[in-house]
Amino acid sequence: MAVNSHSRASIPNPALIPLNVLVGTWTTSGHHPLIPDTSLHGRVTFEWIEGGAFLLMRSHNDDPRIPAGIAIIGSDDFSDDFTMIYFDERGVSRKYEMSLRDNQWQWWRVNEEFSQRFKGTISADGNTISTMGEMSKNGSTWEPDLALTYTRDSVTVNDK
Repeated sequence: MAVNSHSRASIPNPALIPLNVLVGTWTTSGHHPLIPDTSLHGRVTFEWIEGGAFLLMRSHNDDPRIPAGIAIIGSDDFSDDFTMIYFDERGVSRKYEMSLRDNQWQWWRVNEEFSQRFKGTISADGNTISTMGEMSKNGSTWEPDLALTYTRDSVTVNDK
């Protein structure tokens, strides 16, 4: 029996509507405290997959010391937050909680050995996101991590 490649579940997920502001192609610039005196440049894209059931993020930095990554973002009917599953070229795989409210985009993970948190402020016109990451190697002391400014290049056609 042939399997239909398009599932009836490949439909827009209404819980993900707030993430429309992220959809498109972005140029990034910023810095990382472990790479001092270096300006980092790259690209991030967000696009709907499976008809809008999930949001896909791809990130690339021109500096090879910053790994390229991919993430899939989805929702849970019993939470206002989202879940982001991340994987990068180093083979690192992580699960993050994520929220987007009042132009504040955040994601975080709590782990005794390595925690991370990220906060981005989306401009009123939706074309710039200023972000700051932090990391903790012991679960209590936080230190700066990757900081980027996202500048919108284009908006992907919204198939959601």
